[in-house]
Amino acid sequence: MKALQRLRQRYADGEARALYELIMQQRFGLSRTDILLGKDTTLSANDKAELEIIIERVANGEPVQYVLGCEEFCGRTFLVGPGVLIPRPETQQLVELVRQHVPAGSTVLDVGTGSGCIAITLALDGYRVSAIDVSDDALRIARQNAERLGAEVEFVKQDVRTPRPPLGGDTSPTGTGSPPKGGRGFLAIVSNPPYVCQSEALGMDDNVLLHEPHLALFVPDDDPLLFYRAIADYGLRHLADGGWLLFETNRLYCHQVGELLRRRGYEDVEVGKDQFGADRFAMGRLRRVHSKEQQP
Repeated sequence: MKALQRLRQRYADGEARALYELIMQQRFGLSRTDILLGKDTTLSANDKAELEIIIERVANGEPVQYVLGCEEFCGRTFLVGPGVLIPRPETQQLVELVRQHVPAGSTVLDVGTGSGCIAITLALDGYRVSAIDVSDDALRIARQNAERLGAEVEFVKQDVRTPRPPLGGDTSPTGTGSPPKGGRGFLAIVSNPPYVCQSEALGMDDNVLLHEPHLALFVPDDDPLLFYRAIADYGLRHLADGGWLLFETNRLYCHQVGELLRRRGYEDVEVGKDQFGADRFAMGRLRRVHSKEQQP
């Protein structure tokens, strides 16, 4: 039990045990029952040496997901590394919101795809998905995940703040845009963009602050809605009539994001909480003026 004792030097007992069980399960194939039966004490010499390295890295504050190279998301295992954010449980709720509001088979754009967990999960649900990111490391990992899991996703390097034509779509001010395979525009744009203000870094755990990519985490204190504004404007050009824009947000600015969507002309705006009771999601639907005028 030296490994568990080493973890307890940094983590509370319950967290240390959970980390130990996760390592045993994912790397060595041992269940909690196996551990109770003492099978973790009968590892081979090579496995013991590997376990010692893993425990030392985790005990020094490196996220266990990076050490093991993977994380679970919506029932599937995704590769992760220092170039991408570790998928969080609340982001699974964002995927569920897409499922609730957008029919399977629809065209979806994932902005800031990271590991590709949102895009790939939706593609495997039957959506036609494109995804963009500014990070070469993120796109490399996302493509690896898509290949491993058998998902068809178009990944493109692009910054939504300085957009090029939307994966072959229409960029005219009144155009609806179009997904890569044609059509009248994306029926959903989904994003979990950077939303942590620089001033919030002081209250963050070192295992996040020192290891996860700041490019995917932080926004300036004086412009916390930077990416929401850019994506909302992108949606005005490239969502189909009736298309949804769905965001994960900073709990401190969730209602401001909702108000931003209303000011941009989105309708049916909703703000929702995550499983911990924090304001976390904002969404709205695009209804174009010319579409209303054409209604009988």
